[in-house]
Amino acid sequence: MASSDSSAARGSLAACSQVFLVFLSLGCTSFGGPLAHIAWFRREFVERRAWLDAHAFADLVALCQILPGPASSQVGLAIGLMRAGLPGACAAWLGFTLPSALLMLALGIWILPLLPQASVLPVVLHGLKLAAVPVVMQAVWSMARSLCPDLPRAGLALLAAGLSAWWPGIWLQIALCAAGAAIGRTLLRQPGALPHTPFTAGLSPRTGRLLLLACLLLLGALPLAARLGSSPALVLVDAFYRAGALVFGGGHVVLPVLQAEVVTRGWVTPAQFLAGYGAAQALPGPLFTFAAYLGAIASQPPGGWLGGALALVAIFLPGALLVAGCLPLWERVRYHQGARRALLGVNAVVVGLLLGVLAGFVLPGAIHGVADAALALAGWALLTRYRLPAWALVLLTISCSIALGR
Repeated sequence: MASSDSSAARGSLAACSQVFLVFLSLGCTSFGGPLAHIAWFRREFVERRAWLDAHAFADLVALCQILPGPASSQVGLAIGLMRAGLPGACAAWLGFTLPSALLMLALGIWILPLLPQASVLPVVLHGLKLAAVPVVMQAVWSMARSLCPDLPRAGLALLAAGLSAWWPGIWLQIALCAAGAAIGRTLLRQPGALPHTPFTAGLSPRTGRLLLLACLLLLGALPLAARLGSSPALVLVDAFYRAGALVFGGGHVVLPVLQAEVVTRGWVTPAQFLAGYGAAQALPGPLFTFAAYLGAIASQPPGGWLGGALALVAIFLPGALLVAGCLPLWERVRYHQGARRALLGVNAVVVGLLLGVLAGFVLPGAIHGVADAALALAGWALLTRYRLPAWALVLLTISCSIALGR
């Protein structure tokens, strides 16, 4: 157990400031969606800063993949929690979320009427998509080397990649993770001692159970309070909390739920919804910040900055409670021999899912010719061989996209 001194150090202003600044940088530069965000996180926290090792990171990703909510944001929140306690978790979430959230709020309140005239946006968007290609390529390569070192796990990853590329969907991903756990527990051999970083979250299992209970109580109490209360803000909070609590996989998966909540109710027009979604694709950070835009423009009060802030916090809150509540329990489970073998299978599936996204979504969406392919390969070489910073890669791909008129 950590001493009170070390706990204080972990929650100190210096530790929280460090976490906030690192995640703020990621929030400004991490393009490409949830799995690409996980690739950015791995490069930053495993390869560059060594805050945790590759196996611990993979275990953390596996946990967040099976929980409802925005997986990449949950991974970031958990890393902040392990690094600097609960204040660090808040700092990580705020840093990673703030840049795109502020831009989406500004879009809803000020910029939306100007979007049709911004002819440069498609070119910039294409450059942002190109930036995601080398990041995901590097993540697939690095994760495959450490998590798929033998033929059974490599085969499991390739099978998961093929199925997820040809038949994308969150339910298939959940089924593949479950199958990977069963195959790993049954067929894979437990390796020798692995270099694990402990999940020193500073939370007891009892606190974890209380956080999980709070998540469930809010899910049941908010609809009742919205119906019985007189506050329109409660109705807004209930809609976005439910969207965040009942969606597995996060990112694009939440869009049908949000559409049902805000468009079907008449809070937002279909044109407004699609315009905001299109803009969200061009921004770094989590796609869940789309909720800030919707809350800001919704006809459901309070609207504006307050409505956007309430929607933003509500959609992220259940996922935050779930990952913070599960982390103390996960720390025990991951060292169990049977669970360890199951995690080896899940980790191989995660590599396959990332490869499937690269092949079935990232490459087709970004590569439209020889010039695009050459730029993506050059970016990959700059990342892997010359350690090009993420922000420099983004600026490079945008500049080249503009120069090529793509």
